[in-house]
Amino acid sequence: MDHYQQKAEILRKKMRCYAAADTIIAFSGGVDSSLLLKLASDAARETGKKVYGIYLHSMLHPVKEEEGAQKVAQEMGAIFRVLKVDELEGAGIEDNPLDRCYRCKRHLFCKIQEDAKELGVSTILEGTNEDDLHVYRPGIRAVRELGILSPLADAGFTKADVRRLAGEYGISVSDKPSAPCLATRFPYGTRISYEEMRKVEEGETFLKNMGLYNVRLRVHGGLARIEADQDSLQTILEQRDGVIGHLKSLGYRYVTLDLEGFRSGSMDEPENQTDSITPSPHSTLKGENR
Repeated sequence: MDHYQQKAEILRKKMRCYAAADTIIAFSGGVDSSLLLKLASDAARETGKKVYGIYLHSMLHPVKEEEGAQKVAQEMGAIFRVLKVDELEGAGIEDNPLDRCYRCKRHLFCKIQEDAKELGVSTILEGTNEDDLHVYRPGIRAVRELGILSPLADAGFTKADVRRLAGEYGISVSDKPSAPCLATRFPYGTRISYEEMRKVEEGETFLKNMGLYNVRLRVHGGLARIEADQDSLQTILEQRDGVIGHLKSLGYRYVTLDLEGFRSGSMDEPENQTDSITPSPHSTLKGENR
Protein backbone atom coordinates (compact mmCIF):
# COMPACT_ATOMS: atom_id res chain seq x y z
CA MET A 1 0.00 0.00 0.00
CA ASP A 2 1.57 3.32 -1.09
CA HIS A 3 1.40 6.60 0.82
CA TYR A 4 -1.65 7.87 -1.05
CA GLN A 5 -3.56 4.66 -0.36
CA GLN A 6 -2.59 4.83 3.31
CA LYS A 7 -3.94 8.36 3.56
CA ALA A 8 -7.12 7.37 1.74
CA GLU A 9 -7.71 4.54 4.20
CA ILE A 10 -7.13 6.87 7.16
CA LEU A 11 -9.67 9.27 5.68
CA ARG A 12 -12.26 6.52 5.15
CA LYS A 13 -11.82 5.32 8.74
CA LYS A 14 -12.33 8.85 10.04
CA MET A 15 -15.51 9.20 8.01
CA ARG A 16 -16.83 5.87 9.24
CA CYS A 17 -16.30 7.07 12.81
CA TYR A 18 -18.14 10.32 12.16
CA ALA A 19 -21.00 8.37 10.57
CA ALA A 20 -21.85 6.87 13.96
CA ALA A 21 -23.96 10.00 14.40
CA ASP A 22 -25.80 12.41 12.10
CA THR A 23 -23.30 14.63 10.29
CA ILE A 24 -23.23 18.03 8.62
CA ILE A 25 -20.89 18.87 5.76
CA ALA A 26 -20.31 22.55 4.98
CA PHE A 27 -20.97 22.00 1.30
CA SER A 28 -19.98 24.40 -1.47
CA GLY A 29 -20.28 21.99 -4.39
CA GLY A 30 -16.52 22.14 -4.98
CA VAL A 31 -14.34 19.05 -5.15
CA ASP A 32 -13.14 19.12 -1.50
CA SER A 33 -16.56 19.27 0.13
CA SER A 34 -18.03 16.96 -2.53
CA LEU A 35 -15.51 14.26 -1.65
CA LEU A 36 -16.38 14.64 2.04
CA LEU A 37 -20.08 14.44 1.24
CA LYS A 38 -19.53 11.27 -0.80
CA LEU A 39 -17.51 9.55 1.93
CA ALA A 40 -19.96 10.62 4.63
CA SER A 41 -22.97 9.45 2.61
CA ASP A 42 -21.38 6.06 1.88
CA ALA A 43 -20.51 5.55 5.54
CA ALA A 44 -23.96 6.68 6.71
CA ARG A 45 -25.65 4.04 4.56
CA GLU A 46 -24.04 1.45 6.82
CA THR A 47 -25.01 3.18 10.07
CA GLY A 48 -28.42 4.48 9.07
CA LYS A 49 -27.55 8.02 10.14
CA LYS A 50 -28.30 11.24 8.26
CA VAL A 51 -25.87 13.36 6.28
CA TYR A 52 -26.70 17.00 5.60
CA GLY A 53 -24.96 19.01 2.93
CA ILE A 54 -25.48 22.59 4.04
CA TYR A 55 -25.00 25.10 1.28
CA LEU A 56 -24.61 28.77 2.14
CA HIS A 57 -26.50 30.93 -0.34
CA SER A 58 -24.09 33.83 -0.39
CA MET A 59 -23.96 36.92 -2.59
CA LEU A 60 -20.17 36.63 -2.44
CA HIS A 61 -20.17 33.54 -4.63
CA PRO A 62 -21.35 32.97 -8.20
CA VAL A 63 -25.13 32.47 -8.25
CA LYS A 64 -25.02 29.39 -10.50
CA GLU A 65 -22.97 27.42 -7.95
CA GLU A 66 -26.07 26.54 -5.91
CA GLU A 67 -27.74 24.61 -8.72
CA GLY A 68 -24.62 22.52 -9.30
CA ALA A 69 -24.18 21.86 -5.60
CA GLN A 70 -27.76 20.61 -5.27
CA LYS A 71 -27.25 18.24 -8.18
CA VAL A 72 -24.09 16.77 -6.65
CA ALA A 73 -25.75 16.34 -3.23
CA GLN A 74 -28.68 14.54 -4.80
CA GLU A 75 -26.31 12.23 -6.68
CA MET A 76 -24.86 11.17 -3.33
CA GLY A 77 -28.14 10.80 -1.51
CA ALA A 78 -27.39 13.52 1.04
CA ILE A 79 -29.96 15.92 2.49
CA PHE A 80 -29.38 19.27 0.79
CA ARG A 81 -30.10 22.37 2.85
CA VAL A 82 -29.65 26.02 1.91
CA LEU A 83 -28.97 28.82 4.39
CA LYS A 84 -29.19 32.38 3.12
CA VAL A 85 -26.53 34.71 4.47
CA ASP A 86 -25.46 38.33 4.00
CA GLU A 87 -21.76 38.54 4.76
CA LEU A 88 -21.13 42.15 3.78
CA GLU A 89 -23.26 43.44 6.63
CA GLY A 90 -23.32 40.41 8.92
CA ALA A 91 -19.57 39.84 8.94
CA GLY A 92 -18.61 43.51 8.67
CA ILE A 93 -16.50 43.19 5.53
CA GLU A 94 -17.85 46.05 3.39
CA ASP A 95 -14.41 47.68 3.27
CA ASN A 96 -12.62 44.44 2.37
CA PRO A 97 -10.33 44.31 5.44
CA LEU A 98 -7.20 42.18 5.56
CA ASP A 99 -8.95 39.78 7.95
CA ARG A 100 -11.99 39.53 5.66
CA CYS A 101 -11.72 35.76 5.28
CA TYR A 102 -11.52 35.24 9.04
CA ARG A 103 -14.55 37.43 9.73
CA CYS A 104 -16.53 35.90 6.90
CA LYS A 105 -15.70 32.28 7.74
CA ARG A 106 -16.57 32.79 11.38
CA HIS A 107 -19.89 34.41 10.47
CA LEU A 108 -20.78 31.59 8.07
CA PHE A 109 -19.90 28.74 10.40
CA CYS A 110 -21.78 30.36 13.26
CA LYS A 111 -24.84 30.24 10.99
CA ILE A 112 -24.20 26.55 10.29
CA GLN A 113 -23.81 25.87 14.01
CA GLU A 114 -27.17 27.54 14.67
CA ASP A 115 -28.78 25.28 12.07
CA ALA A 116 -26.96 22.24 13.48
CA LYS A 117 -28.40 22.98 16.92
CA GLU A 118 -31.92 23.00 15.49
CA LEU A 119 -31.25 19.71 13.73
CA GLY A 120 -29.71 18.15 16.82
CA VAL A 121 -26.39 17.52 15.06
CA SER A 122 -23.08 18.05 16.83
CA THR A 123 -20.62 16.92 14.13
CA ILE A 124 -19.77 19.51 11.47
CA LEU A 125 -17.12 18.85 8.82
CA GLU A 126 -15.49 21.18 6.29
CA GLY A 127 -13.14 20.77 3.34
CA THR A 128 -9.79 22.31 4.26
CA ASN A 129 -7.03 20.13 2.77
CA GLU A 130 -3.34 19.73 3.58
CA ASP A 131 -2.21 22.29 0.98
CA ASP A 132 -4.42 24.94 2.60
CA LEU A 133 -2.40 24.67 5.81
CA HIS A 134 0.76 25.95 4.11
CA VAL A 135 -0.57 29.13 2.49
CA TYR A 136 -2.46 32.22 3.63
CA ARG A 137 -5.82 30.95 4.86
CA PRO A 138 -7.06 33.31 7.62
CA GLY A 139 -10.42 31.54 7.61
CA ILE A 140 -8.85 28.39 9.04
CA ARG A 141 -8.41 30.17 12.39
CA ALA A 142 -12.17 30.67 12.58
CA VAL A 143 -12.76 27.00 11.74
CA ARG A 144 -10.42 25.93 14.55
CA GLU A 145 -11.90 28.38 17.07
CA LEU A 146 -15.41 27.06 16.46
CA GLY A 147 -14.43 23.40 16.70
CA ILE A 148 -15.31 22.52 13.10
CA LEU A 149 -13.60 19.33 11.90
CA SER A 150 -11.34 19.12 8.82
CA PRO A 151 -10.93 15.42 7.93
CA LEU A 152 -9.04 16.00 4.67
CA ALA A 153 -6.32 18.04 6.34
CA ASP A 154 -6.23 15.67 9.31
CA ALA A 155 -5.57 12.75 6.94
CA GLY A 156 -2.83 14.69 5.12
CA PHE A 157 -4.87 14.87 1.92
CA THR A 158 -3.50 17.38 -0.60
CA LYS A 159 -5.55 18.96 -3.39
CA ALA A 160 -4.05 16.47 -5.84
CA ASP A 161 -5.07 13.62 -3.52
CA VAL A 162 -8.59 15.03 -3.29
CA ARG A 163 -8.96 15.22 -7.07
CA ARG A 164 -7.52 11.73 -7.49
CA LEU A 165 -9.88 10.08 -4.99
CA ALA A 166 -12.85 12.09 -6.28
CA GLY A 167 -12.02 10.83 -9.76
CA GLU A 168 -11.82 7.24 -8.51
CA TYR A 169 -15.30 7.62 -7.03
CA GLY A 170 -16.59 9.14 -10.26
CA ILE A 171 -17.59 12.40 -8.59
CA SER A 172 -18.74 14.73 -11.36
CA VAL A 173 -16.85 17.78 -10.04
CA SER A 174 -13.48 16.05 -9.62
CA ASP A 175 -11.89 18.36 -12.21
CA LYS A 176 -13.92 21.46 -11.41
CA PRO A 177 -11.79 24.61 -11.00
CA SER A 178 -12.00 26.46 -7.71
CA ALA A 179 -14.71 29.12 -7.44
CA PRO A 180 -13.61 31.37 -4.58
CA CYS A 181 -15.48 34.28 -3.07
CA LEU A 182 -15.92 37.23 -5.43
CA ALA A 183 -14.52 39.64 -2.84
CA THR A 184 -11.09 38.24 -3.71
CA ARG A 185 -11.23 40.16 -7.00
CA PHE A 186 -10.78 43.51 -5.25
CA PRO A 187 -7.78 45.01 -3.42
CA TYR A 188 -7.92 45.00 0.36
CA GLY A 189 -9.23 48.20 1.87
CA THR A 190 -11.54 49.08 -1.03
CA ARG A 191 -15.30 49.38 -0.66
CA ILE A 192 -17.07 46.37 -2.18
CA SER A 193 -20.71 45.97 -3.10
CA TYR A 194 -22.97 43.24 -4.43
CA GLU A 195 -23.45 45.26 -7.61
CA GLU A 196 -19.70 45.29 -8.32
CA MET A 197 -19.40 41.58 -7.56
CA ARG A 198 -22.23 40.73 -9.95
CA LYS A 199 -20.35 42.65 -12.65
CA VAL A 200 -17.27 40.54 -11.96
CA GLU A 201 -19.35 37.36 -12.10
CA GLU A 202 -20.85 38.36 -15.45
CA GLY A 203 -17.43 39.21 -16.84
CA GLU A 204 -15.87 35.94 -15.69
CA THR A 205 -18.81 33.94 -17.06
CA PHE A 206 -18.24 35.54 -20.45
CA LEU A 207 -14.53 34.59 -20.31
CA LYS A 208 -15.23 31.04 -19.15
CA ASN A 209 -17.65 30.59 -22.04
CA MET A 210 -14.63 31.10 -24.29
CA GLY A 211 -13.30 27.81 -22.95
CA LEU A 212 -10.96 29.19 -20.28
CA TYR A 213 -10.33 27.03 -17.19
CA ASN A 214 -8.77 29.20 -14.47
CA VAL A 215 -9.75 32.83 -14.96
CA ARG A 216 -10.10 35.81 -12.61
CA LEU A 217 -11.27 39.33 -13.33
CA ARG A 218 -9.38 41.53 -10.86
CA VAL A 219 -10.83 45.00 -10.44
CA HIS A 220 -8.83 48.15 -9.68
CA GLY A 221 -11.36 50.98 -9.79
CA GLY A 222 -12.34 51.39 -13.44
CA LEU A 223 -9.68 48.94 -14.63
CA ALA A 224 -10.43 45.24 -15.20
CA ARG A 225 -7.32 43.03 -15.14
CA ILE A 226 -7.75 39.55 -16.64
CA GLU A 227 -5.78 36.66 -15.17
CA ALA A 228 -5.93 33.34 -17.03
CA ASP A 229 -3.78 30.25 -17.48
CA GLN A 230 -0.73 30.88 -19.69
CA ASP A 231 -2.03 28.60 -22.44
CA SER A 232 -5.23 30.68 -22.57
CA LEU A 233 -3.65 34.08 -23.13
CA GLN A 234 -3.50 33.67 -26.91
CA THR A 235 -7.19 32.76 -26.99
CA ILE A 236 -8.03 36.01 -25.23
CA LEU A 237 -5.86 38.03 -27.61
CA GLU A 238 -7.47 36.40 -30.62
CA GLN A 239 -10.88 37.45 -29.30
CA ARG A 240 -9.76 40.78 -27.88
CA ASP A 241 -12.44 42.89 -29.58
CA GLY A 242 -15.26 40.82 -28.12
CA VAL A 243 -13.61 40.75 -24.69
CA ILE A 244 -13.03 44.50 -24.65
CA GLY A 245 -16.55 45.22 -25.87
CA HIS A 246 -18.21 43.02 -23.27
CA LEU A 247 -16.17 44.23 -20.31
CA LYS A 248 -16.61 47.86 -21.28
CA SER A 249 -20.35 47.27 -21.55
CA LEU A 250 -20.23 46.30 -17.86
CA GLY A 251 -18.78 49.71 -17.02
CA TYR A 252 -15.01 49.14 -16.93
CA ARG A 253 -13.03 51.99 -18.56
CA TYR A 254 -9.84 50.01 -19.13
CA VAL A 255 -9.31 46.32 -19.93
CA THR A 256 -5.89 44.70 -19.42
CA LEU A 257 -4.48 41.20 -19.80
CA ASP A 258 -2.03 40.21 -17.05
CA LEU A 259 0.98 38.65 -18.79
CA GLU A 260 1.94 36.77 -15.61
CA GLY A 261 -1.25 34.79 -16.06
CA PHE A 262 -3.47 33.24 -13.38
CA ARG A 263 -2.01 33.43 -9.90
CA SER A 264 -4.00 32.09 -6.98
CA GLY A 265 -4.09 34.77 -4.28
CA SER A 266 -2.60 37.58 -6.36
CA MET A 267 -4.63 40.11 -4.40
CA ASP A 268 -2.62 39.14 -1.31
CA GLU A 269 0.44 40.77 -2.88
CA PRO A 270 1.57 43.97 -1.05
CA GLU A 271 0.86 46.26 -4.00
CA ASN A 272 -2.82 45.30 -3.80
CA GLN A 273 -3.16 46.51 -0.21
CA THR A 274 -4.04 50.16 0.27
CA ASP A 275 -1.73 52.45 2.23
CA SER A 276 -4.45 53.05 4.82
CA ILE A 277 -4.24 49.46 6.02
CA THR A 278 -1.86 48.22 8.66
CA PRO A 279 -0.62 44.88 7.30
CA SER A 280 -1.11 41.78 9.39
CA PRO A 281 1.79 39.33 9.91
CA HIS A 282 0.33 37.25 7.05
CA SER A 283 -0.59 40.06 4.70
CA THR A 284 2.16 39.49 2.15
CA LEU A 285 1.78 35.75 1.90
CA LYS A 286 0.30 34.32 -1.28
CA GLY A 287 -1.87 31.32 -1.99
CA GLU A 288 -5.44 31.96 -0.86
CA ASN A 289 -7.32 29.67 -3.23
CA ARG A 290 -8.88 32.48 -5.13
